[in-house]
Amino acid sequence: MDRKSILIIVISFVLMLLWGPMVNKLYPPTKAPISTNSLSSATNSVTNAAAGTNAQATLGPAQTNAGATLTTAATNALPNPGPEETLVLEDADARYVFTSRGGGVKEVQLKKHPAAVVCNDTNAASAAQASLNAGAPMPLFAVVGERDANYRLEKLGGNGVRATSQLPNGVAIVKDFRLSTNYLLQTTVRFENRTANIQQVPTHGLVIGTATPLSSHDETDKLGLQWYNGSKTETINEPYFANRTLGCFPGTPRTEFLGGASNVYWGAVYNQFFTIITVPVSGTNQAASLPAQIAAVRAPLPQPTAAQIATDSRIARNPFGFQTSFIYPGIEIPANSALAREFSVYAGPKEYQTLARLPHNVDLVMGFGGFFGWFAKILLLAMNALHNIGLSYALAIIAITIIIKLLFWPLTTASTRSMKRMSAMQPQMKAIQEKYKDDPQKMNRKMMEFMRENKINPIGGCLPILIQLPFFFGFYTMLQSAIELRGAEFLWACDLSQADTVAVIAGFPINIMPILMGATMLWQARLTPPSPGMDPMQANMMRYMPLMFVVFLYNFSAGLTLYWTVQNLLSIAQMKLTKDKPTPGTPGPAAAKPTQPRKA
Repeated sequence: MDRKSILIIVISFVLMLLWGPMVNKLYPPTKAPISTNSLSSATNSVTNAAAGTNAQATLGPAQTNAGATLTTAATNALPNPGPEETLVLEDADARYVFTSRGGGVKEVQLKKHPAAVVCNDTNAASAAQASLNAGAPMPLFAVVGERDANYRLEKLGGNGVRATSQLPNGVAIVKDFRLSTNYLLQTTVRFENRTANIQQVPTHGLVIGTATPLSSHDETDKLGLQWYNGSKTETINEPYFANRTLGCFPGTPRTEFLGGASNVYWGAVYNQFFTIITVPVSGTNQAASLPAQIAAVRAPLPQPTAAQIATDSRIARNPFGFQTSFIYPGIEIPANSALAREFSVYAGPKEYQTLARLPHNVDLVMGFGGFFGWFAKILLLAMNALHNIGLSYALAIIAITIIIKLLFWPLTTASTRSMKRMSAMQPQMKAIQEKYKDDPQKMNRKMMEFMRENKINPIGGCLPILIQLPFFFGFYTMLQSAIELRGAEFLWACDLSQADTVAVIAGFPINIMPILMGATMLWQARLTPPSPGMDPMQANMMRYMPLMFVVFLYNFSAGLTLYWTVQNLLSIAQMKLTKDKPTPGTPGPAAAKPTQPRKA
């Protein structure tokens, strides 16, 4: 390959690395407008047939004509919050902060998990606990559209809290919260009609949490919400709200999401490693207690202070989250009666073994659905099993890579030998191509016959790679949300769940593991013989194609690039071993002709 071609390739790779920052610089994202009404303009299909003109809508404005379509969704802030009172419940796993502003869970602090993994730093900032719903505009189980959001808080024994609010029409909203085990919080929301008349509760939303970043450096592409419709989950995240063309160029931002049709079996908000999952609970008739719909808005979070910006150039300037609510239709409450809804809330880490024991398929929040998700589950369980017998998570990844390599060793060996035979017989194959170049069909037939006779598999070089691809994507899927690797160390990498950045030069991170991965891929490509008849220029291009993976995986987790690097080294070792052994059917060097004695 000439210098010009190499220069073009290098420039292309550099442009690919810088493509994301360049697009964000040239086309900065447009802020979505923020709704200021008590209820936003998202339209659902819930019909309030029982509503009449005498009904008193004390939760906020809504259409009350019979048969009219109501407008509901989530708001971004509580109206007239007033002075705040807080109560705290805690157990060995978490600390729950309840607020009188909205009468719900303001924040869940996870005692066993830090807010951020900071290398070689033991100060108080790095020791802060991970918090869910921190800085969110509204607490969990705030009633959307409530005009007076001030509640009275009281303790219920040692593990419970009650929040009570009295509406002007005589309806009281009573919320009971009780701690359970395994990060669970059992919740009941009651609308109590304490009058002698029928009272109407209009269509309303119930906040189930806000997806917020763990730290000021967290990427927004790891935030989102999910809901389960009884057969599959639907995921809504930043690309949906940004509404970019081809994923890059800015479009008209979306302000909200509205989905479901009385089939919302649970809803969840999440970041990369933690989640809040809210499951409606009802004895024998769960469908009757399901929300009509699920709604979400892109909600602004508290802005960083000038001092924070001055001391940290990487801090997010306009942080945001995704506030999510269950939407319930309007309903009449008879005199001296109550409407009660029960919920089971999981607020904790994305631990598959914990979530898998809970009902209603809530473990789907891990993202382990589909074909590659099955491999992700197997790999995660295997990694945890090896860790339980004493291996670090890095050594567990290496051990799994070795096991996978040994399982496919015979197949890879057969493939390598086939490629060696193909390389050794290229002269004969080129001769066939030249002989039948005017008859492509006959040439292909003769080539196939020649390969069959000499035990050459034309797809042998690709087959081992294709078989091992599910394991690679399984690792990729698993490492996206496996909290086990968060904070796991290996050599210079202090967190295998993130890129192993050792320095930042002019804003560009220096990640060692992807560079090592690319070097081993180039080494492996040089040991792989080219396909017969391939143009030399094309063959050289194929050898440098592994650099593309360096670009794609440069900022991926160190755990993933560790797996691929070890996989490459094992493949190189196998190719070396196979290369040193004679391959049956491969023509050896020509035998030397016996010398004739000279005549005297």
